[in-house]
Amino acid sequence: MEKSKNNHKIEASSFDLQQYLKRINFEGEIKLNLEGIKKLMQSQIFTVPFEDLDVQAGKVISLVGDDIVNQIVAKNRGGYCYQINGIFSLALQEIGVPHYYIAVRPLVNPGQNAKTHLAIVARIENEEYLIDLGFGGNSIREPLKLSETESEIQQDFDTFTLVKTDDDDYLLQIKIGKEWSNLYSFDLTPQRWVDFKPANHYNYSHPDSFFVNNLIVVLQNPLGKKILLKNSIKTVSNGKSDVISFEDHQLNAILEKEFNLKLEFE
Repeated sequence: MEKSKNNHKIEASSFDLQQYLKRINFEGEIKLNLEGIKKLMQSQIFTVPFEDLDVQAGKVISLVGDDIVNQIVAKNRGGYCYQINGIFSLALQEIGVPHYYIAVRPLVNPGQNAKTHLAIVARIENEEYLIDLGFGGNSIREPLKLSETESEIQQDFDTFTLVKTDDDDYLLQIKIGKEWSNLYSFDLTPQRWVDFKPANHYNYSHPDSFFVNNLIVVLQNPLGKKILLKNSIKTVSNGKSDVISFEDHQLNAILEKEFNLKLEFE
């Protein structure tokens, strides 16, 4: 596949596919079909946490591809949507899966939210799929076919649906109990990697940003997920959840034990 040019896609000279696959504990051959991309996607979401620890530490979040590779592969860290979906994009580029980025409007919190989230649309077996590894605790866990609108889509313990709106946008919803809850909306206008610089700056620096105001770490697993938010950790397994609180001084130990994260802030 032709390498990205003019900021159309993320670039990283340091990206090595085998090192990436080792980082995400991927075994076997990558198959360029739906099951193969699903396996690759789940291998990453089960090993690379969604986290905003650097934002909480007051750091600038880099969108330079080599910095993202260094953080996730070399330092065994995670990140938020640009980093997590960014490194997955590098893998898709390397194995030759056509894809592009879309700008997404989160709808989880009330208010007039800007399109601050990045997701991927990939072409797999001649169909377009939504791929998103970086939407925290409610991320989809496998590629979601864009032509499957108005139907319930079961992904392990979660149920999603895609709805076409009056504006011809897509609306992604998740079923919580018996009610549908909005996650985000989007259209299929392709975006360049550079287009996300303003949104990234907002997410790591603006006083109204969710990430500035909240410590969050999420790690999915085959049976569920673990979500650390502020001073509590929620464990979801087989659809059942349990929440415990912790003190500030326990944070580093919990990050290492539950999320395999070792912090080395300057």
